[in-house]
Amino acid sequence: MDNWKVTIPCTLAEAQAVTEDMTLEDSAFGSPSLVASEVDAYADPQAPGSWALHAYFTEEPQAEWIETLRGLVPSATGVALNAELLPDEDWVTLSQAGLEPIRAGRFHVHTPEMPASDEPGVRSFEIPASLAFGTGHHNTTRGCLMMLDSMQAAGLRVTNHIDIGTGTGLLAFAAMHLWPEARAIASDIDPVCGPAVEHNAAANGLAIGDQPGELAMVIAEGLEDARLQARAPYDLVIANILAGPLIDLAPDVANVTAPQGHAVLSGLLGTQADAVSAAYREQGFTLEERLDLGDWTVLRLCKNGVA
Repeated sequence: MDNWKVTIPCTLAEAQAVTEDMTLEDSAFGSPSLVASEVDAYADPQAPGSWALHAYFTEEPQAEWIETLRGLVPSATGVALNAELLPDEDWVTLSQAGLEPIRAGRFHVHTPEMPASDEPGVRSFEIPASLAFGTGHHNTTRGCLMMLDSMQAAGLRVTNHIDIGTGTGLLAFAAMHLWPEARAIASDIDPVCGPAVEHNAAANGLAIGDQPGELAMVIAEGLEDARLQARAPYDLVIANILAGPLIDLAPDVANVTAPQGHAVLSGLLGTQADAVSAAYREQGFTLEERLDLGDWTVLRLCKNGVA
């Protein structure tokens, strides 16, 4: 079987939109497998070419398939796109070959092709890199892992936490490791995340369910879903999304956060941190800590003791 690849320069928003587009699984379009990767961690993520979308086909892509891909990436208008015939090897291994394991706090995150850590006290998580988001290789996810680790090391007690926009489930898994007796729930707007989180949980020895020490998974937009509301209030809210949605969600996050509860927010540039902090300050949160990794920022906020 031949394997072909088409690479398209794009922005972060375009990469997210295309990898979440279920219509691309249509066999009439060639059923491409998609991998998004960051080209320059220090570039504006919304600048054309700061990210790249790699579409893998099991047969030579037809011209109309390539044009369909181009139409999904407006910033690539006018860019020449060519199909590349790959060597006779597993394209998944090829696409993930550059994703070396990363270390963030006490966490070691690796793809299935890479080994777990044998270092004492280090928790390894195996996360496939098929969609690239939430694998730990982007500074937003890495920064959240570091922040959660430092919070637990400082003695923060968590009994009920939620991961909004969970993607692969990695941040929820990390919180479950740090606070193993807590109730845990994760949500995402993308239906494909449900099976992905369940698969990743099983691969990492974590249980799906509603009991303490298990992860409940919900497909929902925002925080208005009845199941998410029923589990509130949360003493830890994790949201690694984008600055705009974080600002829009500020009132809802405040409504589900317990007094003195914490919110760990990321997916924002350092230049956007003040606006996000201001939105949460208006909802009774105080900025406790800020972590900058390159141009990306993680915020830790605490809700004041006013219900």
